[in-house]
Amino acid sequence: MSPSPHHPTEREAFRLEVAIGIVLRAGVMLSSACLALGLVLSFSSGTASAAGLLLNVGIVALLATPVARVFVSIVEYVKERDWRFTTLTLIVLVELLASVVAALIFERKI
Repeated sequence: MSPSPHHPTEREAFRLEVAIGIVLRAGVMLSSACLALGLVLSFSSGTASAAGLLLNVGIVALLATPVARVFVSIVEYVKERDWRFTTLTLIVLVELLASVVAALIFERKI
């Protein structure tokens, strides 16, 4: 029995899981390294601007990791020619980006 065009094969599903795993690990590792180094620098003398930059980069990397995961999913679904999941994942990406734009435009503090 051949796989349906709308259901990924085990190999395609595994490839997607591996790609997502790499993105998530890389994002968390980059964020953790920047945050740790930023904290160390903030406790040391005279490097407040470098510490602040690293802390900001760490936070942005952590927040960007799920967006990168969604982007990788879109690429993999396009490769599989799974247009239903490509469309749904594109909608999720647009919603994520719209929330970032709205946050930047309104800059409301809670």
